[in-house]
Amino acid sequence: MTGHACPVCGVDAPLLDVVDFSKSCDDARGNFLPLSGIPIYYALCDACGFCFAPDIMRWTIEEFSRRIYNDDYVRVDPDYRELRPRGNAQMLAATLGQHALDIRHLDFGGGHGELCAALFAAGWDSQSYDPFVDGALRPDIGKFNLVTSFEVFEHVPDVNALVATLASLLEDPALLLFTTLVSDGQIARNRRLTWWYASPRNGHISLFSRKSLALLGAKAGFRLKSLSPGLHMFWRELPPWAAELVAAESKA
Repeated sequence: MTGHACPVCGVDAPLLDVVDFSKSCDDARGNFLPLSGIPIYYALCDACGFCFAPDIMRWTIEEFSRRIYNDDYVRVDPDYRELRPRGNAQMLAATLGQHALDIRHLDFGGGHGELCAALFAAGWDSQSYDPFVDGALRPDIGKFNLVTSFEVFEHVPDVNALVATLASLLEDPALLLFTTLVSDGQIARNRRLTWWYASPRNGHISLFSRKSLALLGAKAGFRLKSLSPGLHMFWRELPPWAAELVAAESKA
């Protein structure tokens, strides 16, 4: 089986399995799309556990817009427009709301800005950026001491460029808070790729183990702390309010 260099650690990553392009996260709810007949191959790095779809990673942003992030996307991710952004805004407000005056926040990959609109209404200095909504990142956007990136990492074809970009947006000290579901215990060599999160129709083309997340962050000098299987933190030096969050989570 043809191998591909792992984008995270560089080791040869043989192909693992193939799924139909129509496989979506909404399959877990019993909402199956008709088969497309388009095979999507995933490769797995046995060294760091990173699993990825090499063919889709070569698509242009126009191809992603036409084939994945089109008008039908809401069928495979009905929560992305309102429910998930509102929930994430509530989580941030509940966790860090008492420090809002000390925070300059960017939601990277923030879609149409629903999360930031909710935080802004609550008095936060919060703005949103999404490449599929806003185009190229403005060179004068500045730096932030809190960057969030919810449900972004698994969608990105160039994970090294993503982390480098996020690192360039952070002040020192600062916190990067992001979500992506780690694959530990879900993906293995000689096992079919049935994990619900491995869904090309949703654009889930980069699937991380916790080890691969740590290795990727280390390239930018980041430390990693996973608050849950889906919620993670990268940082070099923590602001005082974020240090309190880490201490609180460590005691939980």
